[in-house]
Order: sequence, then structure tokens, then C-alpha cells
Amino acid sequence: MNRPTALITGASRGVGAAIARELAPTHALILGGRGSTELDALAMDLEGAVTLPVDLTDYDQVAAAVETITQLDVLVHCAGVASSLESVADTPVDEWRGVLEINVVAAAELTRLLLPALRARRGHIVFLNSGAGQNVRAQWTPYAASKFALRALADGVRAEEPSIRVSSIFPGRIDTDMQRDIVAREGGDYDPSRFLKAATVAAAVRGLIDTPADGVPTELSLRPDPR
Repeated sequence: MNRPTALITGASRGVGAAIARELAPTHALILGGRGSTELDALAMDLEGAVTLPVDLTDYDQVAAAVETITQLDVLVHCAGVASSLESVADTPVDEWRGVLEINVVAAAELTRLLLPALRARRGHIVFLNSGAGQNVRAQWTPYAASKFALRALADGVRAEEPSIRVSSIFPGRIDTDMQRDIVAREGGDYDPSRFLKAATVAAAVRGLIDTPADGVPTELSLRPDPR
């Protein structure tokens, strides 16, 4: 009961689930994600964890779900989607709206709703960004734009909320189901050894959270070892 509380979005699978497992020994967990058997199974596996089964773009539902959270030590934003890997010339407006809505607007609104709870605990927000939030490659423009905007969101909250620590982590490609889908769309063969392990990214997030209170870890870049 005396453990700090962490809310993790996108916790159903991939990096979000890995972060939940990494923090489970030391934190009381709130696992955010669309309602699913995967989310429920993770909560059962991590004793004491509770679920927050919401669609983050249903803002009335989100507001109602977090209304009772009055104190929060850690908020980890993991939820996100990739874009369709088309050129700007071939990307329709609905694609732009969808990617920005999930990757930026939903994160901004959840942050806004939870700021009082984070202020109460002098908490820590971690934004799972991407290497695409630092560099733009051809056919990745909508996704990169959303991640550049997510970086701006993190920087803005840090400037406006001096009682809250705010960190962005920029990992390279990670071995996840999403990555498999991306590689398939690119027409390549999937080799997991080329990518970061989700557990490695989770350990890096823990490192940010465990930074002593006199330091603010603002940004961390993490890339697969090419050796």
C-alpha cells in the first residue's frame, strides 16, 4: 500500500507490457489499454495491478475513468500507432488525423487530466517517443510529425510544471508485433536481432524513473547495438 503508483498506457503488449513487468516489483500499477484478454491476463499475472480499459481517444470515457485518481507518482505514455508508410503526396487527410490524434492529442489530454494527481506527488511523466522524433525519413512523415509534436508536448509540460519531472526516451526500432507489421509493409525479412528488445527499453525507462530526485533526466536516445 505504500508503494508509488504508476499508470502505463499501451500496456496490453509490447513495450508497454514490458515496462509494466519492469515496474511491478516496486510500483502499484494501473494498466491502460483498450479492453482485451491480453490486458486482463497481464493484470492477473502482475499481482495487485488494476486495469484502465479505455479508448484514449474517447475523451469523456477517459475523464470518467481517471476521475478518482487523486495521486500519481509515474505516468508512462506508451500508447501509439505507426503510419501507413506512404509519401506525403499519397497520404490522405484521415491518415494525418488518425496518427496525430492517437500519438499526440490523446497523450496531451490524459496528461492534462492527471496533472493535479501528478502535482500532488511531485510525480514523473515519461513519454515513449521514437528515433523518428529526432529524424525524418522518407515515407515516415506523418509518424515523425506526431513524434516531433510529442517531444514538444513533453518540453512544454516540463517548462510549465516545475514540480513534475518530465522525460522523453527516443528508442530505435524495437522487436514488437508492430515492428513485424512495419517490416512486412516494407517488404523485408524480419530479423529480431536487428532490433532492441522490449525489456531493454523497459529497463531504460526504469533508469529514468530511478534517477535521484535532485536530477531531471530530460531526454534519452537508445539505439540497437550494430555489432
